[in-house]
Amino acid sequence: MPIQTTKLSDPAVRAFVTAVNAHDREAFRASLAPGATMADDGSDRDIEEWTGREIFDSNGHMEIEKEYAHGLALTALYRNDAWGEMRTKWQFVVAGGKVTRFETGQA
Repeated sequence: MPIQTTKLSDPAVRAFVTAVNAHDREAFRASLAPGATMADDGSDRDIEEWTGREIFDSNGHMEIEKEYAHGLALTALYRNDAWGEMRTKWQFVVAGGKVTRFETGQA
């Protein structure tokens, strides 16, 4: 059974996932610390370009299956219009209540 977004342990991760699922770019940007970075399948990516293409322009959605590492890591079914649905892992670094880095890839 999926974990409801409102039940995610870490407030910064919860804000991140909520913004992704609401397709809310401004809320998403607000969940990130200035200078935040990200990687996809082990390769650093430009965060604006990647999130535009993989999340916001393609209707990305995360259905959380599991959280661990005190809420800073997730396993999710991720789907978008470009790739369909896949099981993914997400890891977050949080400081000052904001995501400073996230890494994602197939689980």
